[in-house]
Amino acid sequence: MELYEAIYKRQTTRDFKDKLVPDDVLERIINAGLQAPTHEHLRNWEFVILKDKEDKRKGLQFIKKGTEPQLEILKQILVDGTAQQKMYAVAMPRQYSMLMNASHVILPFFKSTSGVLNPSCVSSLNPIASIWCVIENIFLSATAEGLACSMRIPVGEEGKNVAEVVGAPENYLLPCYIGLGYPADDTPIVEQMQYTAEQKIHIGKW
Repeated sequence: MELYEAIYKRQTTRDFKDKLVPDDVLERIINAGLQAPTHEHLRNWEFVILKDKEDKRKGLQFIKKGTEPQLEILKQILVDGTAQQKMYAVAMPRQYSMLMNASHVILPFFKSTSGVLNPSCVSSLNPIASIWCVIENIFLSATAEGLACSMRIPVGEEGKNVAEVVGAPENYLLPCYIGLGYPADDTPIVEQMQYTAEQKIHIGKW
């Protein structure tokens, strides 16, 4: 798939087919992630892959605790039907299933520095900035392979708890979970807010 085609076709999927992604495809996707720009050229990134149901159950056990209160709030506020509200209406009830039912769950970890969570300047964020470049490479390469991804950002102590369950070192942080798989044929297509470069570019000044 041509690069621009992958960029425009990439979308978050929260419903997957019951079909395993081959190991060689998974490796190609991770290798694409490893080509991302890296903080200090060190590529201090590691990937825990959850494939077996029991491994996924252990790794995802903290999600339900974090989403149940949010679902109660959403029941009260989802009344206007804006694009953002429609997205949440689709996404929030699937926070667990969109990962549990994926072929694989990728847990991308990055080696943190002392200032990454309490930055004193923008450069303190370099390690977390580079892992998001990795994640975008994973999304685009998955799209090029005919696959799709879901994503959840850990809430509160969720990331720390997952790291302990999978045995990650204390100085490695989890920025998100990634569900990887073949998109279901009937997965909902959520309305998107559309913008163009012409609307967003400011030449010379804002």
